[in-house]
Amino acid sequence: MKKTGILLILICFTVFYSCKTETPSVNIQEISIEAPFDMPTIKIPDFSNSKRMSIVDFGATQGDKDKTSKAIALAINEANEIGGGVVVIPEGKWITGKVHLKSNVNLHLNKGAILLFSEDPEDYLPAVNTTWEGMECLNYSPLIYAYKCKNIAITGAGEIKAKMDVWEKWFLRPPGHMDNLKRLYNLASKDVPVEERQMVNGSSHMRPQFIQFNRSENILLEGITITNSPFWVIHPFLSKDIVIRNVKVWAHGHNNDGVDPEMSQNILIEDCVFDQGDDAIAIKSGRNQDAWRLNTPTKNLVIQNCIVKNGHQLLAIGSELSGGVENVFMNNCKVVDGAKLNHLVYIKTNERRGGYVKNIYVNNIVAGKIDEGILGIETDVLYQWRDLVPTYEKRLTPITNIYLENIQSKDVKFISRVLGQEELPVENVFLKNVLADTIRNEKYIHENILNFKDNK
Repeated sequence: MKKTGILLILICFTVFYSCKTETPSVNIQEISIEAPFDMPTIKIPDFSNSKRMSIVDFGATQGDKDKTSKAIALAINEANEIGGGVVVIPEGKWITGKVHLKSNVNLHLNKGAILLFSEDPEDYLPAVNTTWEGMECLNYSPLIYAYKCKNIAITGAGEIKAKMDVWEKWFLRPPGHMDNLKRLYNLASKDVPVEERQMVNGSSHMRPQFIQFNRSENILLEGITITNSPFWVIHPFLSKDIVIRNVKVWAHGHNNDGVDPEMSQNILIEDCVFDQGDDAIAIKSGRNQDAWRLNTPTKNLVIQNCIVKNGHQLLAIGSELSGGVENVFMNNCKVVDGAKLNHLVYIKTNERRGGYVKNIYVNNIVAGKIDEGILGIETDVLYQWRDLVPTYEKRLTPITNIYLENIQSKDVKFISRVLGQEELPVENVFLKNVLADTIRNEKYIHENILNFKDNK
């Protein structure tokens, strides 16, 4: 009996010790948000009780890209192995290659810290499972990349910045790049497996996103400044439970959208500042056959208290929306006077996309002059793709239930331009107290729309 008792004690102690060391030191915070639809609680990580570890202790050296890259990777691995940790970037300028996050890791930039990302494409190899404009492929790693991670964060008062020497040359889209775009489009249209869609070669020049959260959950991005980007800046893809808060973005290169939620759900974007060369917030949900295969809408997205200094659109939806977009609420945002802007809200699709758009609410917005208008909905937007590649399958996009309320602009070409398709008109567009001091063209430019109301 004594031997049995001792054995049981040893077994219990072993089980307890094992569980204790493997339990993540990451708390979960739940955030509730009011919206005009049933908005789920968002779960994000809280690292306040987690171990902090400076990259200096792992060998990081200012001015030495290789040592700093290795140190960041070692610190991330250590934080992950102990069940949760904060990887600290101290004050100073640190040049690095790619950063791959792991579960239960918070990358934290102290005030005065600049994490400067190399412009050498070789630093973002080997290729990873990523995307290009709504199509999955193997391409250069995003500068900061998380794949199938849980409980991750990028926080602090520091800055992440991309060196642009090479990426700026790649903005030009030479013939080789366009040929590779056509190749990827055809591969995706024919459902060729993603692992066979290798897009790193001598001529593709497909630039990586700055930050991509890929198939991840419980994500916090807070406080940091982001400067420059090769491509889309912040890209949650097939991810859920995301908070982007108090982030400042300045990126004026080609395709430099601020945030591109794609086939992602349960998202809060608040108190951010966007100064963009493209759309401030561009909601996506994949392109054509790829998105129909993945069958995951972007939904339950709240955007509030944000400021836009420049951008093509304050809020864009599409044109990659083949998985569907629903339940979007933008409230209390401002476009500064003098900003360069095409539309406040712009929904775009075409005959190849399918998907759907429904339940879009935009309230309490103030803007100065807008080059085009307050609301734009277009259903035949193909850009260079119209003649570049064929339509493999035609699917139209139902667009319904669009609500704009309490919006003021100083100068616009129109209040709303809705160009629906004859086979599938846009339905249920409701404006209330949507005003402009000056209207340079027609107030409403509408084709193929059912049930439009403007209540002054």
